[in-house]
Amino acid sequence: MATCSTSLFRFHGALAFSKARHAAFASPYQSAARSSQSLVQLFSTSSGKARILFLGTPEVAATSLKAIVEDSKKEDSKFEVVGVVTQPPKRRKRKGKVIPSPVGLLAEELNIPVLCPEKARDPDFLDELENEIRPDLCITAAYGQYLPKRFLGLPKFGTLNIHPSLLPRWRGASPVQRSLEAGDNPVGVSVLFTVSKMDAGPVVSQTTVDIDENDQATTVLPMLFDVGTASLLEAIPRVLSGEMTMETVTQQDESQIVNADMIDASEAEICVWKESAVTCHNRMRGFSMWPGIFMYVQISDGDADEPPIKFKVGKTRVAGLPGAQEPTDIIELGPEKGDGLLVVCGDGSVLELLEVQPVTRKLMDAKSFANGLRGRTLRWVKGPEPAAI
Repeated sequence: MATCSTSLFRFHGALAFSKARHAAFASPYQSAARSSQSLVQLFSTSSGKARILFLGTPEVAATSLKAIVEDSKKEDSKFEVVGVVTQPPKRRKRKGKVIPSPVGLLAEELNIPVLCPEKARDPDFLDELENEIRPDLCITAAYGQYLPKRFLGLPKFGTLNIHPSLLPRWRGASPVQRSLEAGDNPVGVSVLFTVSKMDAGPVVSQTTVDIDENDQATTVLPMLFDVGTASLLEAIPRVLSGEMTMETVTQQDESQIVNADMIDASEAEICVWKESAVTCHNRMRGFSMWPGIFMYVQISDGDADEPPIKFKVGKTRVAGLPGAQEPTDIIELGPEKGDGLLVVCGDGSVLELLEVQPVTRKLMDAKSFANGLRGRTLRWVKGPEPAAI
C-alpha cells in the first residue's frame, strides 16, 4: 500500500490531493492518518531511470498501465512509472459507494501513487507535477481530459498518446465506434506525441489490423489498445534516447482529417426503410458498448394491431445484399436452425436480428422471441418523429 503524506487523501483505494491543501481536488472520502513523508519523498526514486507519469481512466487504460509497469520491471528497462493520474472516483447510483476508476484501482494494487484532479488545468495540480513528480515522459491512454499547454511543457521528452485509429482518420472522442460504423477494414492504432490540438500531434507509429465483418467495438477497442501499448513500449527507448522527437517523426496530413464526433443516443435508431442492412449492421458494431441500437416494431393478430414497441437489437449480421428480397415490412424467423429474425430493408437487403430485447424484457435470442409470438405477425414500423424545437 502506498504511504499517504499530509497532502494526500486516501479514498477507498484511490489517492487524491487533500481538500485542505487543494480545494479543487475535493472528494467525499475521509482522509488518511498524517505522515511526515513529503510528496517529494513519495514520488522520488534513486534508480536513475527516466520518470514516467501515466494518465488514463477506463479498463482498457488499466490494461495498458499493467503492461507498461511490467515492462519497467525488466532488468534492462530505461524507465519506471512514478505516478498515475486518473479521473476522480464516481458514485454508483444515488447513495451508492464511490468507486475509483479501473486505472486508480490497479495503481493502488501496484503501489503507485495516484492523483485525481477534477481538472487537469488546475494550477495546484500542475505545481505538484512540476515541483514534486517531475516527469521525464508522460503517457496518456483514454484519460478523458484536455491537457493544457503548461502540462505539455513539463516532461522533457513530451507526452505520448495511444489513439485507436489510423490518424488523421478519426480524430476525436469516438474513433473505434465511428470507424466500425463506417465499415472500415482494416482498422488500426496510432502512437503519437500530444499537442494542444486534439489528436493532431506527430505520429510515432501506426499499426493496421484486419478484422471480421461482425467484430464489435466491445472487442475491437481493447484489442487495439493492446496492440497500441506494444507499439508504445517499442518506441519508448527511442524517445528517451532522443532518436524520436516531435521533429523527427511523421507529421499528420491535415487534408486527410476525418472527425470522430462524440456519439449521441439519438443516433441509435436504425431506420430500415431508408438504410441498408450493411449500414444498420455496422452501426450495431460501432455502438455495441453504448448506446446500442433499436428499432420500432408492431405485433398484429388478425385485424388487431398492438401499439408499436421499442425493440433493442443486441446482435445482427447481414443476410442479403441490396436486391436480395422484395421490400416488405414483415419480419420473419429464418428457415434454418440458428437463423435470426429477417428484416428486409428498403433497398431489398436483409438484416438478420440474432439477439433482441423488447422494452421491459431481458435480452434473448431471436428464436425465443419468435416462439412468444404464437403465430402473430411482426412488422417494423417507423418510429415517432422527433419533437420540433
